[in-house]
Amino acid sequence: MGSSVPYMRLGVLDVGSNTVHLLVVDAHPGACPLPAHSHKAELRLAQLLDDDGAIGPHGVDRLISVIKEALQAAEDKGVEEVLPFATSAVREARNADDVLARVRAETGVELQVLTGAEEARLTFLAARRWFGWSSGKLLVLDIGGGSLEVAYGIDEEPDAAASLPLGAGRLTAGWLPGDPPDPEDVRTLRRHVRTEIARTVGEFSRLGTPDHVVATSKTFKQLARIAGAARSAEGPYVQRELKRESLEGWVPRLAAMTERERSELPGVSEGRAGQLLAGALVAEAALDLFGVERVEICPWALREGVILRRLDHMESA
Repeated sequence: MGSSVPYMRLGVLDVGSNTVHLLVVDAHPGACPLPAHSHKAELRLAQLLDDDGAIGPHGVDRLISVIKEALQAAEDKGVEEVLPFATSAVREARNADDVLARVRAETGVELQVLTGAEEARLTFLAARRWFGWSSGKLLVLDIGGGSLEVAYGIDEEPDAAASLPLGAGRLTAGWLPGDPPDPEDVRTLRRHVRTEIARTVGEFSRLGTPDHVVATSKTFKQLARIAGAARSAEGPYVQRELKRESLEGWVPRLAAMTERERSELPGVSEGRAGQLLAGALVAEAALDLFGVERVEICPWALREGVILRRLDHMESA
């Protein structure tokens, strides 16, 4: 007997620090959301902030036009409901309220601004559903364009969650101006990253050793790929991992490369090549300071967490 609940087509509109990404899925409560369409635009909001930390008029215009394109794509694909949210670039912009008001006035979209802790919790939910209860105590690491999220727990809600301003885009723009970067700048950034992460390690280590450590996000996927993990074309169910030892070998190589050289590495997109070194420094520091030898790459992350939370609410309603 089939389910009496029809699938509904949901769209998640993710206004991130690097990209604006519309993910369309066919979903219903209790079922695995099936990806149906993906529409992306590179916006680099984190790099469009002016000296005062505000998103300038040009940046807001670009954001509005990209959101309009995404809404058109959602309409073309028959999406019933769009779940729009924004992360650290909008959250921390000095003029966030003005930006949100303009987006609402010109597109009708009410962007929900997630806190860093909400981002960490929703990403954790996605990883928990992907790996299941048998994965035990789960430690989840997620490097975005603007922030690093860390979450740990045994349930669907983490027991500890933290968000640190250590996103790959933010650090590249603020700390690594050269191409290739100056070795002294790399050392300074490495120290900064490790100091920031070290402050939060105690909060997690008191909860005990995790049974399973997973990483989500484009940065981790690309680092795993250059270290030999399977290509994305081989599908989401192939196990992919990143070993700390392998990452430690790659960091000095990435530091010596130009952006152009990095973009020629397997699985590294041109748009992300500039940020890869900063992302690698954060990944290496996190694995080292949390005492992790290897992480497994999780195909699901924040967008899927938002969808799963919405489906849970539908079910309880």
